[in-house]
Amino acid sequence: MKPFTFLFTASLLSLYLGAAPRAHAAAVVALGASQTYGHGVSRGEDYPSQLEKMLAQKGYAVTVKNAGSYSGETTASMLARLDSALSSDTKVVVFQPGRVRGSDTSRSENVRSIKQKLKALHVAFIKIPNRWFKDFPRQSDGQHLTANGYTQLARRLTPMVIRALKTRD
Repeated sequence: MKPFTFLFTASLLSLYLGAAPRAHAAAVVALGASQTYGHGVSRGEDYPSQLEKMLAQKGYAVTVKNAGSYSGETTASMLARLDSALSSDTKVVVFQPGRVRGSDTSRSENVRSIKQKLKALHVAFIKIPNRWFKDFPRQSDGQHLTANGYTQLARRLTPMVIRALKTRD
């Protein structure tokens, strides 16, 4: 079989079998507090893990790094650890600032600084509004999502992350 014929046949076969084209590898960073970390659920049930699986199912070779902290973090500490959370292939940061705490006195300024830093690095910024969490099932603490809630959150984020990845290609 000639090389061209082989490649053409292989391409047709992959289309027939439903293989999605793979995008080049990229990184997404999920930066936040306990909702990002996945407080109260098993590793793999947190939204960053589920988002990575959903993106892979759509043909994206993307690693989603969970840069959530277990509890009580402020936007000031998120800003302080932003650089260490990023890698050279980071294309998107999904940011969830957590609930408003009295100790988070410079919240707006910190979020603005995070956005400016990412813009300078040509990294897309997606902010998860706190109001979204009311839409999803919660654990008995009334605050953190259940595994199903994190699945629903990841499902809502998937098209947004795909759009952001496409603008960074």
